[in-house]
Amino acid sequence: MERTLSSELFLESNVSNSNAALPLRMAATLLQWQRRLVSRRQLARLDARLLADAGISEAQRHAELSKPFWR
Repeated sequence: MERTLSSELFLESNVSNSNAALPLRMAATLLQWQRRLVSRRQLARLDARLLADAGISEAQRHAELSKPFWR
C-alpha cells in the first residue's frame, strides 16, 4: 500500500472556505475515496505472511475491509 499526503493538509493550508473552493474540496474528497478503495483492495489481496510482516491481524483487516469507502 502506498502512503500519500492527506488531501486535508493541502486544503487547510491553501484554500479558504469560499464558494470558489468547493470544487477543490469535492475533488479532494473524491480522490481520498478512490485512495481508500485502492488501499483496501490491496489489503484484501495480502496473504497471512504479508499481514504478519505489516503487523496487521486478520481482525484488523476484516474491520478495515468492512468500512464503506467514505469512512
